[in-house]
Amino acid sequence: MLPVPPRTKRQLVLLNPNDPSDPSAGYAPLGSPEDVEDALAPYNTARDGSGGTSSGTIFFHGPGIVVEIPRGHDTIQQALITVIEADIAFPVLMKLCRGNAWKLQDVESGQMFG
Repeated sequence: MLPVPPRTKRQLVLLNPNDPSDPSAGYAPLGSPEDVEDALAPYNTARDGSGGTSSGTIFFHGPGIVVEIPRGHDTIQQALITVIEADIAFPVLMKLCRGNAWKLQDVESGQMFG
């Protein structure tokens, strides 16, 4: 029997481009923490009910992902997404991006998609 390779977590940054076709146009805020929470909700992504904070971070859990935003800010510029189960996460992330005109950037490669 072959050994099962360990699952690797992938980190992505969720961004709101001013012009999705022009990466040099910069980025707009994602919105307030409440706006971000409302935008995640239709994609089965929400706080886990335990308070969801640590070190000034608010955590949202969704299908195969954990989304982190900073606590104590009126405007959220970006969110960090940790992909735990890629097969489950990516269809949801693509719908999230299309539904909100957002983009994802891979932390390691810098590749933009969504």
